[in-house]
Amino acid sequence: MSDLWRRVARAESGDDYAEAYEQRFRRAAAEGADVHGEAAFVSALAPPPARVLDAGCGTGRVARRLAALGHPVVGVDDDAAMVEVARRESPGLTWHVADVATLDLDGPAFDVVVLAGNVVPFLAPGSLPTTLGRLATYLVDGGLLVAGFGTDAAHVPDGCPPGSDEDYAAAARAVGLVERARHGTWDGGAHDPASGYVVRVHARG
Repeated sequence: MSDLWRRVARAESGDDYAEAYEQRFRRAAAEGADVHGEAAFVSALAPPPARVLDAGCGTGRVARRLAALGHPVVGVDDDAAMVEVARRESPGLTWHVADVATLDLDGPAFDVVVLAGNVVPFLAPGSLPTTLGRLATYLVDGGLLVAGFGTDAAHVPDGCPPGSDEDYAAAARAVGLVERARHGTWDGGAHDPASGYVVRVHARG
């Protein structure tokens, strides 16, 4: 991931951006918002105990919910402050500080790799094909790579350029991933290019 994330995050929340990020979702959940759409989507695609890699896990919101649903899950993020919060909140889960583009993990392959929370738009410019190719190596044959991200300014944080659905699809094809589905929401709604958000599902092999 590029330094873009750190610049945007600190502009929003200063030095306490990791704590502020976590508290934002806690407040939303307390107000009755559904903050677990990504985990529910993944779990419906690959029921537990499917093994999941949460790539760009942030403070661990998605990974924690996946674990609660019965999935063995590993969280990875290159932002040490975010991972520190994740470790504090769920010390029993496995967390790594690492760049998803150059990931080097030991252990069994995963049934699903998920990129949630606008990870894709925050990747370093030009690194998308390399990143997807690297993540694909951690999938079992037929395993799924799932990514959701904003494709217009309204669906990404201020200061972050929108992701490109076309560029993502091209990068996935270039590394041999096979398209399985495209949705407009994490609840599986139909994709509308004008909606400003996309959820992509690709398979290895």
